[in-house]
Amino acid sequence: MTKRIHPKVLKEQVDSLPHELAILDVREQGVFAEGHLLFASNAPLSRLEIEMPRLVPRLSTQIVLCDGGDKHEDLVYRAGELLNRCGYRDVNALEGGVRGWKNGGYELFSGINVPSKAFGEYVEEPCRTPNIAPEDLMDLRDSGTGIVILDSRPASEFRRMSIPNAINVPGAELVYRIREIAPDPKTLVIVNCAGRTRSIIGAQSLINIGLRNSVLALKNGTMGWHLAGFELDKGQYRPGPTPSQSNIEWARNQAQRLARRAGVNSVDWETLRLWKKNSGTHTMYLFDVRSPEEYEVGHLPGSRSAPGGQLVQAIDTYVGTLGAQIILVDDDGVRAKTTASWLIQMGRPNVYVLTTPISSHTLEIGPEPLEPLQNAPPVSTPEVDPATLAAQLPHREIALLDLADSRTYKHGHIAGAWFTVRSQIQSCLARIPNAREYVLTSPCGLLATLAAPDVAKHVHARVKVLSGGAQAWLKAGLPLVNGLEHMATKPNDVYLLPYDYKEEEAKQEMRKYLSWETNLLPQIAHDASVKFKTIFAE
Repeated sequence: MTKRIHPKVLKEQVDSLPHELAILDVREQGVFAEGHLLFASNAPLSRLEIEMPRLVPRLSTQIVLCDGGDKHEDLVYRAGELLNRCGYRDVNALEGGVRGWKNGGYELFSGINVPSKAFGEYVEEPCRTPNIAPEDLMDLRDSGTGIVILDSRPASEFRRMSIPNAINVPGAELVYRIREIAPDPKTLVIVNCAGRTRSIIGAQSLINIGLRNSVLALKNGTMGWHLAGFELDKGQYRPGPTPSQSNIEWARNQAQRLARRAGVNSVDWETLRLWKKNSGTHTMYLFDVRSPEEYEVGHLPGSRSAPGGQLVQAIDTYVGTLGAQIILVDDDGVRAKTTASWLIQMGRPNVYVLTTPISSHTLEIGPEPLEPLQNAPPVSTPEVDPATLAAQLPHREIALLDLADSRTYKHGHIAGAWFTVRSQIQSCLARIPNAREYVLTSPCGLLATLAAPDVAKHVHARVKVLSGGAQAWLKAGLPLVNGLEHMATKPNDVYLLPYDYKEEEAKQEMRKYLSWETNLLPQIAHDASVKFKTIFAE
């Protein structure tokens, strides 16, 4: 049974951490971003079986579910039923949802990744992280000053748009690779991201480890560059070089000094094995903070890929349990220790770095597996392969439902497919013409398979799943179309970024986004649950 918890009781628990607690907002991301609790992780009901094993791996964790609080809304009830059925033993519902929280006098936050974004703003103030305006950077480039621009975002974001001649060095890679990129201490180093957070954290990372070069954060990142009227590259990729052994040794020494100042704890392999055996009594996250490519070549069994810069940038999407143990691993300690130093400053006390090299263990290869809850009800739904479905669509009465998020649907879906949100399946089906057969698809087919029983409850027709989803459809050489042509519900399931808008509207959204980031610091200033701190360069 799902119990209820009063907002005041929950606030007292959050303020008295670090006991373990998971606050999960089960609304779709776009709705979640309109207003949510500061330390809530977004776990949409539509994807709950997929998100739970990685967000809240321990079944006895105290979980508090919340939705909007509308009396006609049943998301928390349905989520609670599912989690109880799957073996979670301490599931609670926030009384009144986020509306009850606000009525209790507590703060709601808009946007996503708020703890990380607010932390970036916090760091800039006491550390006085130096920055440079886009116009001044352009002047320096034109003057022939020796400069390197390091873009601290993941490769996927870099490829979308980047500053001309910038080098892609994701956050945790900065200390690891900087001496290879800028061996001359006279070279001016500029760090940028899309907005502010990763620019500030990235620049301060290099300052904190004692880099002799002058380091500046690009004020407002690529958004500021674009708003200043300067062109951005599209579709380019300029990765940072692999560091030499001597530069790795320098980075290792600097990271170790930083770790001592930040109070980073270490753990050996034998102790970690004991912790794993006791995982029923405490939650432990094992994160590999190297690049995704390195992770796929070989990683520790049970570890998850969490590139260090993104772990700091979006910790709420990786760690659903507050107060849990976080163990970071890499191959030489540089990226793990620099990442750990930031997590500790963010107020995460139980952070450890594994001292045993990854190479000394038997490793798994390949990407991180996507495994839904093991105790979820078994699902057996007929499948149809892409070639057969393509041949049948023009001649049979088939309703094709696409369970991908609206951003993915907009950029590519099977012609005629209806955009459908799983948590709203009944209302979506009411807008879709009746058919003799319903076929569900999603990017890899997993979400479609999970949603098939939900559809079967409401239709008197055959329900099938496209085998392998859109990925298999593309692999078969079949086409996708773009746009928002068949919408069974509003596309409010994702948080729209400024670059999701058309040109003029995008500029307006960029200004709003940058204003939102800078206003986070005063919003969290009076919240006792925020325990940020900073260390300074030696």
